Amino acid sequence: MSFLRLLHRNVWRKPFRTLLMMLSVAVAFLVYGLGQGFLAGSQGAGGADESRLVVQSRNGSAQPLPQAMVARIAAMPDVAAAAASARIRGFVTTETNVAAASAVDPEAMAGIMGAELGLTPDLLAALGAARDNVLVGRALMAAEGWRVGQRIALTPFQMKRADGAPWSFEIAGTFAGARADVDTYFMIARYDYVNAARAKGRDTVDGILVQPRPNVSPGELAARIDAAFRSSAAPTRTQSEKAFLEALIRQIADFGLIVMAVTTASFVTFLMIVANTMAFAVRERRFEIGVLKVLGFSGRRVLTLVLGETLFVFLAGGAAGLGLAKFAEGLAPAELGLAVTPLVLARAVLVLLALACLSGLAPALLALRTSTANALRSR
Repeated sequence: MSFLRLLHRNVWRKPFRTLLMMLSVAVAFLVYGLGQGFLAGSQGAGGADESRLVVQSRNGSAQPLPQAMVARIAAMPDVAAAAASARIRGFVTTETNVAAASAVDPEAMAGIMGAELGLTPDLLAALGAARDNVLVGRALMAAEGWRVGQRIALTPFQMKRADGAPWSFEIAGTFAGARADVDTYFMIARYDYVNAARAKGRDTVDGILVQPRPNVSPGELAARIDAAFRSSAAPTRTQSEKAFLEALIRQIADFGLIVMAVTTASFVTFLMIVANTMAFAVRERRFEIGVLKVLGFSGRRVLTLVLGETLFVFLAGGAAGLGLAKFAEGLAPAELGLAVTPLVLARAVLVLLALACLSGLAPALLALRTSTANALRSR
C-alpha cells in the first residue's frame, strides 16, 4: 500500500467525523473570507493607492477647502496632477435609497483616475455636452435600474440648491471601472454646474486628490503640502488615499477590530475541535501506529502521516469555505463593497497552512512519541 493510499484510508476511516471537521474548517474560513473581503472592499481594494494623496482640511472633513487651492497644489514641482471633488449625498425617490455624486472637473479627474474608472474620451465628451449631465457607475446603474438618457432627481442631505429644488441630472453614460473591485457605486457630475447652483459654500471643495510625480516620496510630498498651508486660513491634512479610506471607515466603526475578533474566535474554536479530534484519532490507532513502526515506518514518516491527514482536512474545508466566500461576492449587493480579491485568498491560504500545522502538531508528536511496545500492548 502506497503512502498516499494509506493517508487516504486513514482520513476516511470515520467519514462522518472527517466531514464534521471539514465543515468546522469551512465555516471558519467562510467567516474569514467574508470579513477580509468586506475590509478589502470598504478600504478601496481596487482603487485605494498608497502613492495617491488626499488633501482635506486639518479641522475635519466637514470643513471645506477653497477651490483656488487646487491650482496652488498642482503648481508644486513634485505634483503630477491634482483634482478636486465636492460630494453630494442624498436620496432618490425615498430616503432609504441613498446615492452620491462627486462634482469634479472631468478633465482633471480623468488625468488621475481616468484609466482606473474607465473614463473613455466618449464618456468625457458625453459629460461635457451639457452642464447637468452625469456619468453613473456600473454598480449604481445596475442597483437602480436606470438607463442612459434618463433624468433623475437627487434630494441632498446637506448640499442644498439655491432654489431649494432637488439636484436634477441627466444620465449621459456609464463608467464600468477597469476592474471588478473598483468602486462604481456613485455618479460623476460637473463641478461648474454644482458650484453655480449650490446655496452656500461656493468655490469650495471637500477634498483634493493629488498624484505625485514618479520617484517622489508620497510621505515627503504630503508633508510639504501641509507645510505650505500651515499658516493659511485653511490648514490642510494630507494622507495617502488608502489611509484616508481606512479612517473614513473607522468613523463608522472599527470594522478591522470587529472582523479580527470574530475570526479569531472562530479560529480558536475550530482549532480546539480539530486538534482534539485528531488526538483522539491517534489514540484510537495506537496499535496500528505500533504495527507501522514494526514494518519499518520511521518516526518522520509517522509524523508526516498524521500531519498529512490534518492538512487534507484543512485544505478540503478551507477550499470549500473560501469558495463560498468568493461565490457570495458575486451575490452581494454592490453597495456592500465585498471584494474577495486574490490577495485576500492568498493570505487565507497562508493562514490555513499555518493553522493546519499548528493543530496537527500535538497529535503528530503524540504519534511520534508512542513507543512500539506500548502501542502493541494497547490491544
